[in-house]
Amino acid sequence: MRIAIDEDKCCGAGQCVLAADDLFDQRDEDGVVVLLDATPPADALDRAREAAALCPAAAIDVHDA
Repeated sequence: MRIAIDEDKCCGAGQCVLAADDLFDQRDEDGVVVLLDATPPADALDRAREAAALCPAAAIDVHDA
């Protein structure tokens, strides 16, 4: 699995962190998403997909290959 984020799209809602705090964090100064692990283990796939689905700005892409 590979996760990519588009910081320019991020609106700082924090839904990704609530869904998968082991994969995402937020910058203190502006709340923009910080990707903690771009290639997490397969057991994180569901959490990564949930975070992407919850993102109001569609700033997260999850590729399972």
